[in-house]
Amino acid sequence: MVQPDQAPVKTRMTIGVALPQMATGLDRGRLLDWCRAVDQGPFSSISAGERITFHNLDGFTLCSAAAAITERVRILVNVAVLPWHAPALVAKELASMDVVSGGRVEVAVGVGGRQQDYAALGSPFSGRHKRLDDAVIEIKRLWAGGAAADGEQVGPAPLQVGGPPIMASAMGPKSLARAAQWAVGVSGFTLLGDSREAGRLFRATENAWSNAGRTDKPRLVTGSFVALGDNAAETLRNFAATYLQVFSPDLAKSLSEAMTLNEPSKLIDLLDQVEAEGADEFIVVPATSDPAMIAQLADLVASRQ
Repeated sequence: MVQPDQAPVKTRMTIGVALPQMATGLDRGRLLDWCRAVDQGPFSSISAGERITFHNLDGFTLCSAAAAITERVRILVNVAVLPWHAPALVAKELASMDVVSGGRVEVAVGVGGRQQDYAALGSPFSGRHKRLDDAVIEIKRLWAGGAAADGEQVGPAPLQVGGPPIMASAMGPKSLARAAQWAVGVSGFTLLGDSREAGRLFRATENAWSNAGRTDKPRLVTGSFVALGDNAAETLRNFAATYLQVFSPDLAKSLSEAMTLNEPSKLIDLLDQVEAEGADEFIVVPATSDPAMIAQLADLVASRQ
């Protein structure tokens, strides 16, 4: 029996897996392989996000597919760039996904980091932070049964009370202060697999929650690009250089050459360090769509349990 003066036992950090949508070769067969392997493995979530001017499959489509294919893991839309979208449509899409999954959906929302995507969609880059905040408020209102512009409700109703949990993809103090008004936590990312970077975000998030007068603990999530298996170092380097090319060829080259999460031991070390920083979940973002990687990752995660 736990005595009143004893501190609660912290739950062990869980490991989620992003679908390899930003790598090449993700087709129907590989999508099925990844979804089934993640669902049957020692993982907590399966996720996908948004990017427009790239070769990737659409994140909402992938998460909807995963919602139908899987039975157990949570479905994380990570990240939904809300300023691109009509809030009522996102409310409907996420609620539908929640119904299809049996109530397993959560979402991280943000403003994105690529002006090119805004341009491709004809969406203004200015004012995006306010549009994000306004969209979250509207989506929650619609999930609660509020009327749309025509006076009717936007269905279906989510299975989860209040709708899927919403995290923020926020980093700076202003963004975190806004997120503290509506989010359950943060979903961050450390490009170079730096646990100290993750820790700084976690502490800043906790401070924002405290400054907002919140007494609940924010959910703390981070992730990083990872490659495992044959030629993993080259796979990770080439993947990152291609993915980051939009920011500048020189920056993409230097960052890709600095990435080190290409060996099991290096990933294990990072997982231990991030857990020590207080992470609730770490998201592995694969640099390859080869299903052999998920098998190796499953063995690695199982060995930590």
